Amino acid sequence: MKNSAVKRIIVRLIMTPVALIAAVSVITGRVNSSGGEPATRVFELTYKATVRDAPAGAKRLNLWLPYPVSDANQEIADVQISSSAKATVYAEPKYGNAVLFITLENPGGSQIDVELKIKVRRTEYLRKDFARFNRSASSPLDPAVAEFLKPDKLVPIEGKIKDWALQVTKGKKTDLEKARAIYDYTLATMKYDKSGQGWGRGDIYYACDAKRGNCTDFHAVFIGFCRALGIPARFAIGFPLPDKRGEGEIAGYHCWAEFYLRGYGWIPVDASEASKHPEKADYFFGAHDENRVQVSWGRDITLRPRQHSGPLNYFVYPLAEADGKSFDGVKREIRFKDLSSEDFAKAF
Repeated sequence: MKNSAVKRIIVRLIMTPVALIAAVSVITGRVNSSGGEPATRVFELTYKATVRDAPAGAKRLNLWLPYPVSDANQEIADVQISSSAKATVYAEPKYGNAVLFITLENPGGSQIDVELKIKVRRTEYLRKDFARFNRSASSPLDPAVAEFLKPDKLVPIEGKIKDWALQVTKGKKTDLEKARAIYDYTLATMKYDKSGQGWGRGDIYYACDAKRGNCTDFHAVFIGFCRALGIPARFAIGFPLPDKRGEGEIAGYHCWAEFYLRGYGWIPVDASEASKHPEKADYFFGAHDENRVQVSWGRDITLRPRQHSGPLNYFVYPLAEADGKSFDGVKREIRFKDLSSEDFAKAF
C-alpha cells in the first residue's frame, strides 16, 4: 500500500459521526482558564506485529491491528506500512475506528511481519473554561453523543451501579458537580495496583469490590457511574509516553475518559493518572496531557472484516485468527522516538 493512498484513507475515515462530534466539541476549548497555550509533543511511533507458528493446516490467517488517525488532539502524518501479506485499512461500524487488516491464505509455516510507522503531533487537550457551561441547556442529545449513555458488557449501569452512583452524588445539582463527585470518589476509593488477578478488564463490579486496578478499572467506575445518571461518557485507549523526551519501548497501553455536558461539550478526564500523581488531581479533571497517542474509541468492538471470536473488550493490541479461531502466537513491539517540529513538517 503506497503512503499517499494511506493518507487519503485517513481523511475519509476520521469524519465518521462519532469522530465528527469529537472534533466539533473539542476545538472550542483549546485555551485553559488562565489563558495558557496547550503543550504539544512530536514523535514517531512504530508498531510491529509478528505472527509465528500458525496452526498446522490452517487455510486462512487474519490479523487486525489498530490504526491511529488524526483527530482534534492529534495529527498523524507520514504513514508507512510494511507487511509480508496483503494489508487493507477499514473502518469498524460502531465507533468508526480505523483497522489495519492483514490476511494470508494457506499460511503453512510462514511468518507474517507487519510494521506500522507514523509521525504524531499530539496536543494537550484542555477544557478548563467551565464558566462557559450553560446550566440551562436542555436540547436533545445528538444520536452520536447519546450512544455513550448505553452500558458496556462489563460496565452495566442499572441496579447496584445506579444506586452507588446516586449515593456518591447525593446533594449535587448539576451534571458538572456530579461528574466531579464521581471523579473524586474514584480517586478516594481506588488504588492503582496491578497485583493479583482480575484487574485490567474494566469490570466495574470487580473495581467497586476490589477497589484497585489499572486505568481500565478506574475508568470503568467513572464511565459507569456517569452513564447511570444520564451523563454521556466515553472510553479511549492508546499508548503512554514517558514525560522525559527521548526514545524507547512502550511496555503497555493507557486508557482515559471523557464526559459530556449539555451546553458545553466533552470534558477530558484521566482518573488513573491523577491517582498516580495526586498533586495533579485538579489538572486531570478537564485535561489530557500531550504524552500519549490514541488508537481507538469504545468497548465491545466488532472489527471489519468481522472477527469470529466475538466483540473485543477494547482494541489496542493485535488480534489474530486462523480459520476463524483466535490464537495467541503474535509478538508485538511498540516504540517511540521524539522528533522536532521541523521533522514533522517534512512529513507533508
